[in-house]
Amino acid sequence: MCGLAGVFDRTALRPVERKRLERTSAALHHRGPDGAGEWVAPGIGLAHRRLAIIDLEGGSQPLANEDGTVWLVFNGEIYNFVELQQELTALGHTFRTRSDTEVIVHAWESWGEGCVQRLRGMFAVAIWDERRQGVFLARDRLGMKPLYYSDEADGWLWFASEFTPLGRERERTLHLPALECYLALGYVPDPLTIHPGIHKLPPASYLWIRRGDALLNPVRYWEPDFAADPGCGSFQEATRKLRELLEESVQLHMVSDVPVGSFLSGGIDSSAVSVLMAQLSPAPPKACTISFADPRYDETPHATLVANRYGLDHQVWRADPDRLDLIDLMAVHYGEPFGDPSALPTWLVCALARTRTKVVLSGDGGDENLAGYRRYRLLMAEEQVRARLPLAFRQALFGRLGAWYPKLDWAPRWLRARSTFASLAKDGVAAALASVEILPQEWRTQLWSDHTRRALQGFRTIDLWRQYAQSAPDHPLSRMQYLDLKGFLAGRVLVKVDRASMAHGLEVRAPLLDYRLVEWLAACPPEWKLHKGVGKYLLKETLRPLLPEEILWRPKQGFNMPLADWLRRPMVLSRLERLVATGLFAPDTLRRMVAAHLSGRHDFSAPLWALLMFEAFLRHR
Repeated sequence: MCGLAGVFDRTALRPVERKRLERTSAALHHRGPDGAGEWVAPGIGLAHRRLAIIDLEGGSQPLANEDGTVWLVFNGEIYNFVELQQELTALGHTFRTRSDTEVIVHAWESWGEGCVQRLRGMFAVAIWDERRQGVFLARDRLGMKPLYYSDEADGWLWFASEFTPLGRERERTLHLPALECYLALGYVPDPLTIHPGIHKLPPASYLWIRRGDALLNPVRYWEPDFAADPGCGSFQEATRKLRELLEESVQLHMVSDVPVGSFLSGGIDSSAVSVLMAQLSPAPPKACTISFADPRYDETPHATLVANRYGLDHQVWRADPDRLDLIDLMAVHYGEPFGDPSALPTWLVCALARTRTKVVLSGDGGDENLAGYRRYRLLMAEEQVRARLPLAFRQALFGRLGAWYPKLDWAPRWLRARSTFASLAKDGVAAALASVEILPQEWRTQLWSDHTRRALQGFRTIDLWRQYAQSAPDHPLSRMQYLDLKGFLAGRVLVKVDRASMAHGLEVRAPLLDYRLVEWLAACPPEWKLHKGVGKYLLKETLRPLLPEEILWRPKQGFNMPLADWLRRPMVLSRLERLVATGLFAPDTLRRMVAAHLSGRHDFSAPLWALLMFEAFLRHR
């Protein structure tokens, strides 16, 4: 796991601004504290920061082929590199190292842009090809590793693993459509960034830029096929196949020249990964758990149950999650505004894990792949109504009820919070977006100042969501899963883990996001994933022989904290008040949200946390 940076002159062979390349690389030091390297030639420069995991002695970067005509910097891990090395050796390539990095160099020589189709793992990669006079940028299928790029007016293309080193070199212009998405979702989704001149390379995409050519849009090289045949026959055969795929993926993700541990929360996903590691390891894996004093948020008893049953080398760290002092440090490391409150406990568990190992496996991806979120069940229930009533009728009836019903204080709290009527007035794509919004559209419209509202020129987050949905499958559950893979997983879950882990020099791998497993699960019938209101049904039945019943069937408990109470402190309120001076927000609406939260009339903890993180971003950018 590492950080990469580079620059390419798209127009000529001008000398590289070496000091800027060094600054860009230095800003990524936390991603690779074990080593650094640079390589510069006319019109091209590459830089790298290394966290040594595989081939500790011989995997330094930038790395070249035998005659120095191909140079590469790479962030991530390729789990099938041994298999690819054997194939490439048979094709006549000579290897000087045991690293997965050199496999990519020779894969590019043999297969060009098609090399990404051969890579099984998580990666962001930049390749300079002297013969073809071009730079190739690519990102893994699920977006586990980030890659940003900035095409500047003077013809230089800069790229890096994080936003911060590119953003510091640009004027402090805010990209207001990205800010609109941020206030809707708590993160800035691909391909947007908070700066209009900087872009994220989307997951499963590449850019091939040759000198003298125009910069084209990224090419998407992979999509999960929800209509394919999984080839497993019956449900029982599927449980056996899933067990095989899980074991294979966990085994691959344990390949390392340093010890590998696990995150163990006590939920089904992290428990499954930890248990399979125990069965496949010669020594008990090191498992890390964060405990909280508040029993509403503490999953330690469940994690301890699994650890004791399988003899894991388990360490529990009692952390006071009331660590608002970390806000500024997190704002610096996340670079862009990032408003997921669970980033704070994730930061803490990464700090704990790094005291024990350099590499951990996580359970990320289980909810998206196997329909584990509660909102899937709620949205599927709503889909039954949508199937029976035309959209125009639902908009006329439920749209009015949705505007009126949440104001009824006597209504059941769960139904007021869910605003089911408003959701029923939407189509499936809009309802899927509403299910992950932290602040509804009507509140965002009121929150913007008049100037911001005019500058947005009518842009809304749903516009981007509909672009995502253009390739989505027809089945409503599969469509929701697809949108989550494109949005929530790539933009929120994986960003949260990448920045928190890299800030501590820790590599986190996600076996449940192995692309072959994702493809197979996508092709499984939707009713195997969400069965009679039970999410992850196929996974739970598969794991019956491995996990206790109380782990398999207990309600999902997110990695949460008592956020609503924390956001009633004077320090928080004073920071939010500073946002008035930006001119971006309507002061009356902002203060009304704060007052409603303080009084307990409305829980605005999620959007207020996002605003708090945005304020910290503004101070540190």
